[in-house]
Amino acid sequence: MKLGHSVLGAFLLAAMAVAAHAQILIGQTAGFSGPVAAGVKETTEGAKLYLDAVNARGGVNGQKIDLISLDDKFDPKLAAENARKLIEEQNVLAMFLTRGTPQTEAILPFLDKYGVPLIAPSTGAMVLHTPVKKHVFNVRATYQREAEKAIAHLATIGITRIAVVYTDDSFGADGVAGAQKGLSAAKLTPAAMEKFDRSKPDFSQLAPRIAKTDAQAVMMIASATAVADCIKALKAAGSNAQFVTLSNNASGGFIKGLGDNARGVIVSQVFPQSIGFGLVKEATDLARAKNLTNVSPAMLEGFASAKVLVEALRRAGAKPSREHIQSALEGLRKFDIGGLEVSYSTDDHTGLDFADLSIISADGKFRR
Repeated sequence: MKLGHSVLGAFLLAAMAVAAHAQILIGQTAGFSGPVAAGVKETTEGAKLYLDAVNARGGVNGQKIDLISLDDKFDPKLAAENARKLIEEQNVLAMFLTRGTPQTEAILPFLDKYGVPLIAPSTGAMVLHTPVKKHVFNVRATYQREAEKAIAHLATIGITRIAVVYTDDSFGADGVAGAQKGLSAAKLTPAAMEKFDRSKPDFSQLAPRIAKTDAQAVMMIASATAVADCIKALKAAGSNAQFVTLSNNASGGFIKGLGDNARGVIVSQVFPQSIGFGLVKEATDLARAKNLTNVSPAMLEGFASAKVLVEALRRAGAKPSREHIQSALEGLRKFDIGGLEVSYSTDDHTGLDFADLSIISADGKFRR
C-alpha cells in the first residue's frame, strides 16, 4: 500500500516533531533551601552553564538534556522521597549532583533497586568511594584528602595547636578521619575535638571551650551557615585563630554569609582556580557570554560535573538507557575535562583526586 504525498508529509512532520521534543531526563535532589542553599544554587548554575551550551548546539545525539531539580531542604528523608519520585514517576535516566553525605546515602537503595547511575554527588564522602558503590560515579576528590592537605599546610607554617569542630553526622565523621590523618602525619594531637548537632547547631558553650584552648587554628567541618555562625561565636569568645573549612563551602554565598568575618578564612578546593586550566577558561568564557562576572569554585564543580554527564550520555548512544550510561561511565578512561583527566572502571569510581587551598581575600574572592 502506497501512502499519498499529503499523508506521507504529515507522517514526516509528526516524526520530526517527536524528534525535536525528544529529551534526556536527568534527576537532581539537593538543598535548594536550607543551610546549603547558596552552594547548591551556585553548583547547579555552573552545571546549567554547560548543559545550556550543549542544548543550544542541539543536545546530545540530537536530544536535549532536561535537568529536573527537586528541593530536599538538606533533609535525608526528603532526599530519598525526591529520588523515588524522580526514578519511579519521572523515569529519569540518571541522577546528578545530589548534595550532602547523609542525603546521598539515603538515595542509594533506589539507585541499586532500579540500576540508576548517580553522577557527581556534591560530597567528598569516603563512604561513596570505598568500597565502590556500583551506581555512584564521583567527580570531585574526597573530604579526607582535603582535610589532610589543610592540616599538613597548617603544620608546615608552624601552627601546632589545631582544634577541630565538626557536625555530628557521617559527613563530619568523614572529614574528621582526614583531619586525624593529617595530625598524625605531623605528629600533632588536636587542641580540641568538638562536635555539634547538625539539626540544631548551638555554639554558645562550644565556642568558649575552644577559645580557652588558645588554638592557633580551628578546622570546621560543617555546612556554610553553621561555619559562619561558629566563626562569629568563636570571635565573640575571644578566639584569634586561623579558620579553615572544606570545599563544601567554596561558594560566593558562603563568603556573603560570613560578612565581615570572611577575610583570611582558608577554604580547601577540589578544582583549580587558574585560568591556565582549560576547564576554568571554558567556564569563564561561557559565563561572560551570559553576563556573569564571576565563576565561583562551586559553579566550577557543577560545570566539571556536567562535562562528565554529557560525555557519558554521548557514549551511551542514540537511545540512551540507564544500563548504557552505567556501561559508558565504567568505560571512561582519561577523559580530559580541561586540564584534568577523569577515569573510571568497574572497581574504581573516584574520578579526580585534585585538592588545593585558597584564602578569602579582602575583596571577597577566593585566592590561591
